[in-house]
Amino acid sequence: MTKALRCAPTDLEESDRVPSDRLPVRGPVRLPLPADHTEPVLDVVVPVFNEETDLEPSVRRLHAHLRETFPYPFRITVADNASTDATPRIAARLAAELPEATWIRLDEKGRGRALRTAWSGSKAPVLAYLDVDLSTELNALLPLVAPLISGHSDIAIGTRLARGSRVTRGPRREIISRCYNALLRSTLAVGFSDAQCGFKAVRRDVAERLLPLVEDSGWFFDTELLVIAERAGLRIHEVPVDWVDDPDSRVDLVSTAVADLRGIARIGRALARGTLPTARLGRVSESAPPASLAAQLLRFCAVGALSTIGYVLLYTTLRPVTGPQAANAWALLVCAVANTAANRRLTFGLRGRGGVLRHQAKGLAVLGLGLALTSGSLAALHHWTRTPGRSIEILVLVTANLAATLLRFLLMRTWVFTTAARGDGAEGGHR
Repeated sequence: MTKALRCAPTDLEESDRVPSDRLPVRGPVRLPLPADHTEPVLDVVVPVFNEETDLEPSVRRLHAHLRETFPYPFRITVADNASTDATPRIAARLAAELPEATWIRLDEKGRGRALRTAWSGSKAPVLAYLDVDLSTELNALLPLVAPLISGHSDIAIGTRLARGSRVTRGPRREIISRCYNALLRSTLAVGFSDAQCGFKAVRRDVAERLLPLVEDSGWFFDTELLVIAERAGLRIHEVPVDWVDDPDSRVDLVSTAVADLRGIARIGRALARGTLPTARLGRVSESAPPASLAAQLLRFCAVGALSTIGYVLLYTTLRPVTGPQAANAWALLVCAVANTAANRRLTFGLRGRGGVLRHQAKGLAVLGLGLALTSGSLAALHHWTRTPGRSIEILVLVTANLAATLLRFLLMRTWVFTTAARGDGAEGGHR
């Protein structure tokens, strides 16, 4: 990094001078980069493994695009993942012919390993990577890195799932991608929309703190880095991209899916135990740190237990007057409103009136699940038993409510209270 950059350090750079467990509790100072740079401002890493066909045309196309459109000095780094074909020879020739290109050679495979090595060795203040097939339209590269150069955000990712994105790919990959990101939202309560798009950038001072915390060295590297960053309160900027599937992709979908599921399980356990290493980043956000999954689940269960008691009392009171189905519906409605309000404040930590009506509306939609299960259970009970006892009715209803509890919790984390589930602690938190 140049001397000019050192005159305007960010909060994370300053914090390198003291141990991370004694960092001050304050928000990061994200300053724009000076305009008079002579050293590379952007280092674009292209990880490759046996890409002798696509490597040269893709790098030359990327180089021409950056020369024409990028207003700062840049570098392209080819990170060779132990290729066994002509890839190393082609990478070396490109580095010799193009003044802004360089290459590194790794003895082991792994996209995460390649990115960690290349980013750790770079002095450019903004680090990025993209896939060698250039499936992502390069016109999105400047919008990707601009928020990092200006100091607005810490990490930027391309997303193929935003409304403004244009994606061309087969149904198999489309389904796999959407299912994977839906799984992330439902299990890890993430807020970013597309974890695996091969088009991301990060400020170097942020990368220096994040990279030692990421365990994975393969395809799950991106997801783990983003989860840790989001839980630590870092700003993640999303850019809609145009994306065309590469029919000759070398990705083994089965082994990648298995590795990703293992990674999700590992991160999920860390979240449940409260051991995700975000604390080692220091407090980089002024918002409160997000509650662990286990803590939220305990509070949700406590609120649910009280709601169940209230439901039983209301049902037994109304049942002689309105009949079983009407009593069930009214008891559920009253308890759902109270349950949503209690979970909003106690479980997910939201304060104030902002978004109350929207949260209640979504809570009532979730009520439909409980109503369907309990009404269906009552109908089945009365179908098979003409005159069931009152205690049997209550037992069946409580069992049906408990069966819906887990799904209601997931819906509240991923849909009703999405802002709180990410740990923003207030309405309108920055994505």
